[in-house]
Amino acid sequence: MKQKRKKIDYAKWGYIFIFPFFAAFFIFSFIPLVDTIRYSFYEYYRSGIKEIGPNFVGMENYVSLLQSDMLKYAGNTLILWLIGFVPQIVIALLLAQWFVDARLKIHGKQFFKVVIYLPNLIMASAFAMLFFTLFSTNGPINSILMSIGLTDHAIDFMGSVFGTRSLVGLMNFLMWFGNTTIMLMAAIMGISPDIFEASELDGCNSTQRFFHITLPLIRPILAYTLITSIIGGLQMFDVPQILTNGQGNPDRTSMTLIMFLNSHLKSKNYGMAGSLSVYLFIVSGILCFIVYRMTNDDDPDGSKAAAKKKRKAGRR
Repeated sequence: MKQKRKKIDYAKWGYIFIFPFFAAFFIFSFIPLVDTIRYSFYEYYRSGIKEIGPNFVGMENYVSLLQSDMLKYAGNTLILWLIGFVPQIVIALLLAQWFVDARLKIHGKQFFKVVIYLPNLIMASAFAMLFFTLFSTNGPINSILMSIGLTDHAIDFMGSVFGTRSLVGLMNFLMWFGNTTIMLMAAIMGISPDIFEASELDGCNSTQRFFHITLPLIRPILAYTLITSIIGGLQMFDVPQILTNGQGNPDRTSMTLIMFLNSHLKSKNYGMAGSLSVYLFIVSGILCFIVYRMTNDDDPDGSKAAAKKKRKAGRR
């Protein structure tokens, strides 16, 4: 009589191992998210020592935000993100292309990788304090400029709109371009060398290879980089907060949406803070969906386009 083998159910162990993540996500992310949405429909704030609410007010908080300076702060956030992101992605693409190009024979690649990634390891608050000290009116940058005769008086970098926004953009660029470069290098290294060799035999120059081979093949990583950058841009807080002492000066031109949200939290206005959080959630979802649709190629080998063209030809 044959002895029956005991069947081991491995599937249950998978559920057991992922259960802690889902439990932590449900407790620390999902419940606060639902509670934030709930509070957005309520009037709930403190006036001195008196607590008002929670009183249900429907969409009143959302309407009040649209009538406030929220759209101006959204414009500030967009400008600050663009100032930092555009040079970041351009330089990261150039560096990634250079470092993986075997024909250039660049020595010390590992050293350069470490150097360009180091700013990513520095806390944003420490970075902001460093720039605040360097570019203050009594800081070393002004001292150097005056000592070499480029200016006869101290420049108030943080007293002008252009200066403040440029510093915020520069800090965001320096902190994140290394991380972007490493990711793009990994993406380019994943392309088969045979494709590049075939393009050389066909007479493609470096520019044609970059725009017609490299960029299309690293599109998924570019989409990921752009989506995470958009989310990070909408959440921009620590750098402008520290650099402008939370005021968004000059004239609130560097006030971001999260700084505006933080001001509501400081004043204990949880209803308005919840409404603004919902706005941010909706806007980030819409932007990420648009980026995904723009960068997603559902016909990488051209088979769908060829079949469509064949059907049209058959109808004729």
